[in-house]
Amino acid sequence: MKNRAASFWEYLDIPLRGWSRIVLVAITVPLVLSFLFPLWQISMTAPQYPKGLSMDIYCYKLVGGHDGVDVSEINTLNHYIGMKTITRSELQDLDWLPFGIIAMAMLGLRCALLGNVRTLIDLAMITVYISGVAFGRFVYMLYDFGHNLDPKAPVTIDPFMPVVFGAKKVANFWTYSYPAFGSAGLGVFTGGVWVLLAFYLWKGYRTRERSGAGRAAASSA
Repeated sequence: MKNRAASFWEYLDIPLRGWSRIVLVAITVPLVLSFLFPLWQISMTAPQYPKGLSMDIYCYKLVGGHDGVDVSEINTLNHYIGMKTITRSELQDLDWLPFGIIAMAMLGLRCALLGNVRTLIDLAMITVYISGVAFGRFVYMLYDFGHNLDPKAPVTIDPFMPVVFGAKKVANFWTYSYPAFGSAGLGVFTGGVWVLLAFYLWKGYRTRERSGAGRAAASSA
C-alpha cells in the first residue's frame, strides 16, 4: 500500500501534457475578457415602467441602464421600502474581485508554462475559492439589502430575500436576476480547469492501479 501511494504522489510531479497547456491558455482568454462584460444583470419591470429598469454588475463597477439613469430610479423606489441605497461603495467586493480574476489568469498562464499536476490542483482550488467566495458574498449582499430595511420607511414591508437567480415579484414589480457574459467567461475558466484536473486525477488513479497490478504479478511470479 505504501508503494502504491508513493507512485501516485510521484505522478503529481509529472509535467502537464502539451495539449493541456494549450487548453489552459485558451480558457484564460474568456477569463480576461470578463472585464469587458457584466458578471450579473438585475432588471425590474412594472406597469409604470413599460421599458423596465436594469443595472449591470461588472467585476469592478456598477452600470445602470438607459445611460446610468436606472440605478438612480431603482434607488428612489427602494427608498420607499427602506432599502439601502445601491452605490458602487456599497458593493465592496468589487474592490478585490478584479485582483482575484487577474491572479487566476496569471496563475493559469504560469501553470500552462511551468506547471505539473500538483500546480494544476493548486490552480483548481484557487479558482473554486475565488468564484465561491465572490458568489457567496453576492448572495449575502442581496440578503443584507432585503433584510436590513429602515423601519421608518414610507412603505412598510416584511424583510425578504431578493431573487438571486430567476424571477420574483415584490409588490407590483417583477425582478429578474441572471448571470451575464462576464460570469460565462469566469465559468469557462473554472470549469475548464476542473475538467483538466479530473482527467489528470483519473490518469493518476489508473497509473497507481497499473503499478499495483504490475507489482502483484511480479511478486506472484
